[in-house]
Amino acid sequence: QVQLVESGGGLVQAGGSLRLSCAASGRTFSGYGVGWFRQAPGKERDFVAAVNYNGAASYVANSVKGRFTISRDNAKNTVYLQMNSLKPEDTAVYYCAAREGGGIATTRRDFGSWGQGIQVTVSS
Repeated sequence: QVQLVESGGGLVQAGGSLRLSCAASGRTFSGYGVGWFRQAPGKERDFVAAVNYNGAASYVANSVKGRFTISRDNAKNTVYLQMNSLKPEDTAVYYCAAREGGGIATTRRDFGSWGQGIQVTVSS
């Protein structure tokens, strides 16, 4: 499996931006599809965005479409989640996850490696 570490979270005002990073180590990262999920207090862990192994294909949830963008730099073993026009309802712990096979997936069970999560708080 691949090890994942998220960074870039924090506190931001509504309308602001953050860029989350997911750094990978341990295996050949370019062979993995990667996704971002988020979990607000008392709620399920929901899909946010995913990118395929080479960055040529991506998909974002309707709730963040037009505001969030996922990308990757395989030379740096890193996947990014650019979050713009943030809203208080985007407040959650954000997790990155990786799946062997390299394709896009949107459900938790499709991902075998997970990061520890990072807090994003959007104030109104």
